[in-house]
Amino acid sequence: QVQLVESGGGLVQAGGSLRLSCTASGSIFSINSMGWYRQAPGKEREVVAGITSGGSTNYADSVKGRLTITRDNAKNTAYRQMNSLKPEDTGVYYCKTEVFTMSPPVLRKDIYWGQGTQVTVSS
Repeated sequence: QVQLVESGGGLVQAGGSLRLSCTASGSIFSINSMGWYRQAPGKEREVVAGITSGGSTNYADSVKGRLTITRDNAKNTAYRQMNSLKPEDTGVYYCKTEVFTMSPPVLRKDIYWGQGTQVTVSS
């Protein structure tokens, strides 16, 4: 089994910064992509940023220039550093990972989601 633990959410004033982390643990063979999603109140969950195992990144237009996603493969951890926060960045942020686990002789790929962490940006 694989577990994802997120941390770093909280309340911050507009213009401030916040760093989230997402750590995967368990019977992991390797981790492919990792990403962050946001669900604002009353809205659907949307992708915010993603990073591949090789370090290639992609960002939603709404966060480009303000958000940086990185990962530490040795720690199975992804980070989301966001600066110049705006009230519209408020929401629950979820980490999503694509994980390979070994069940000999099968190597299986599954998607895992974190429990979500609340980010509230006050104006």
